[in-house]
Amino acid sequence: MADQLLDQIRDAVDGQIDFEGQKLAELLATTVLAIVGGISFLVGFLLQDIALALKIGLGGTALAFLLIVPPWPFFNRHPVKWLPVGGESAITNAQHNIVFDEKTFTK
Repeated sequence: MADQLLDQIRDAVDGQIDFEGQKLAELLATTVLAIVGGISFLVGFLLQDIALALKIGLGGTALAFLLIVPPWPFFNRHPVKWLPVGGESAITNAQHNIVFDEKTFTK
């Protein structure tokens, strides 16, 4: 019973993100943090309230965390198709000649 629950939690947390998803996550993090930082600075400067500026910055950081850290499905739109484990191609059947320090080795 507990193992099934732990497996469900592990599957939910252990999400896959492809390379395009990593690029999107980096762009989102940079954009959200820059916009929130600018808003936080302007509000704090105009109202002369550093505590409010820090709260806005902290809220924006929490928002960025919720947008970036979970493996949302839109981060895996372009999954990488890996070769099967132990998959051998037709090239491996052919003979290979490897030259190393002017010595020829046959594989």
